[in-house]
Amino acid sequence: MPPRSNPTARQVRLGAEMRRMRERAGVTARDAAAFLNSNPIQMSHVESGRSGISEERVRRLADYYSCENPRYVDALVEMANERGKGWWEEFRGRLSPVSLDLAEMEHHAVYMRALEVLHIPGLLQTEDHMRAAFSYVNPDLPPKKLDTWVEFRSRRKAALADCTFGAVIHEAALRLKVGGTKEARAQLTYLLEMSEWDNVTVRIIPFDAEGFAGAGYSMLYVGGRVSQLDTVQMDTMDGSSFVDGESRLRKYRTLLDRIECSALTPAASRDFIRRVEGEL
Repeated sequence: MPPRSNPTARQVRLGAEMRRMRERAGVTARDAAAFLNSNPIQMSHVESGRSGISEERVRRLADYYSCENPRYVDALVEMANERGKGWWEEFRGRLSPVSLDLAEMEHHAVYMRALEVLHIPGLLQTEDHMRAAFSYVNPDLPPKKLDTWVEFRSRRKAALADCTFGAVIHEAALRLKVGGTKEARAQLTYLLEMSEWDNVTVRIIPFDAEGFAGAGYSMLYVGGRVSQLDTVQMDTMDGSSFVDGESRLRKYRTLLDRIECSALTPAASRDFIRRVEGEL
């Protein structure tokens, strides 16, 4: 089978984790390839996500690398065994690959933590809010393309059925009248409804909160089956970017913990949302 020309972010991540496991063991790619009766080129394709790897080979390599974390190895095996195509594949060729990567990441999440200063988290938006936001960013977006983006973001919400979701939202995002006053009120009502879900927690940072030094970016922390497989997604001017690696993940977890300390409790946050809704 020829190497993949455009591996998904999850396929790339599996390869990267296989490389990290090898490097932690101090084993060269050439020696690992020889152990599998393979060659360095094929090993390079595996570690770049351009080629898949079987469960049997994942476990053999983990043993060869003396990896003593069975939960981590089992999680890698789960990734290696993924063969089915998720619902997001229906949008391949219509939306950017990085958008599909985000949907796949959310689908496999055990938990998610979001930080938004100027926006309502995408998974907590009404369709009217989505439509107004997409139209504002790209006023020349054809109606059919706009419908595609709204449908895609709406379907991403299915990920909330199988994980816990915690959002920290700044007051600024609550007060922006995206689409107009009517749409903004409906969005806050919807946000309140979502915050009542057992697996959804919403915390608000008021303008007068002490200890919050600001953050100029959106951030989504996606928890994997084991902490080594967590991922941070951030929005940039060029689209989404994905961050992993234990030291970097630790930094973002610490930042989110610190930011949550500046936010209101979930109950106080609901009262705050109601007050803002009444002021619109």
